[in-house]
Amino acid sequence: MEYIFLFSGQGSQFKGMAEDICNEYPSARTVIDEMSKASGEDIASFLWNTEPEELARSDRSQIAITAMQAAIITVLQEHGITPTAAAGFSLGEFSALYAAKVLDLVTMTKLVTLRGKIMQKYCEKLDGQSKASGSGCGMAAVLKLDPERIVEILKPYSDPMTGIVFAANLNSPMQTVVSGTAEGLDVAEKLCKEAGAKRFIRLAVAGPFHSPLMRGAAEEFSAVLQDVPFNDPVIPIFSNVTGKRLLTGEEAKKNAVLHLTHPVRWLEEEREIASLIGTAERPLLEIGPGMTLCNLWRDSGCAGNCHPTGTAEQLSAVIDTSRS
Repeated sequence: MEYIFLFSGQGSQFKGMAEDICNEYPSARTVIDEMSKASGEDIASFLWNTEPEELARSDRSQIAITAMQAAIITVLQEHGITPTAAAGFSLGEFSALYAAKVLDLVTMTKLVTLRGKIMQKYCEKLDGQSKASGSGCGMAAVLKLDPERIVEILKPYSDPMTGIVFAANLNSPMQTVVSGTAEGLDVAEKLCKEAGAKRFIRLAVAGPFHSPLMRGAAEEFSAVLQDVPFNDPVIPIFSNVTGKRLLTGEEAKKNAVLHLTHPVRWLEEEREIASLIGTAERPLLEIGPGMTLCNLWRDSGCAGNCHPTGTAEQLSAVIDTSRS
């Protein structure tokens, strides 16, 4: 059976993730150990021993989630399940690049480790500045308000150089995530509720991701990528930055920098993937912790079913189904 792999992003992490998978499938733990060696970090400890508040840090969660995803890919490959296309939500795009052979395991590991550390550094810098207003920078989910309407009402506060709040993740017709300073999130909450949003939920993330507020991190990460080779993808892969299919390694490399300051166009990616699938029976797998992408796919209105793989039970169910 042919599958499309979707890779979850930061915010889906939880203490103890992948432990049951490693107990059930020894190859999963081998991959995590290989990545620990490449990163210089004790990733197993991040996964299993780190409390939620500490795990939410970008320099912990990003490499932990990526390691879990690489472990799941390995288990699936052992059972003859490989992707025919891939996409990753935010951080998950790096695992998608690995699945499409744009990056090898060691290169991906090193890049994600450095990316997480750079982003955490700038998040702490922004957070310190924003706390003068009473709380830190961050993100919030806006529910049941049209994404285009959100972009419109935030436009006066979203100047790329001076703005305080931005539409960051265009997830579904019913959910958009905004990024901003403490003041910006307060403004967005007021405006979105006045416009009819059902809920405005502050998220447990380390900073205002996918917004121009992260331009300092983007500049530093660009220097990291300068001499890193990105191969052309061997399967269709889709970009958060454009919402379209990535065609070359150079395009993927350029977008890896833009990724930090530009919104995630996930709904557009879902529609592109649905167009690729057409009428074929090609299920999707969410690779990583949680079921966020499965739920977003359901809400998108696109045809096809998305199945989670974040627990040993879920992973085994996918493997059993592929044999039938």
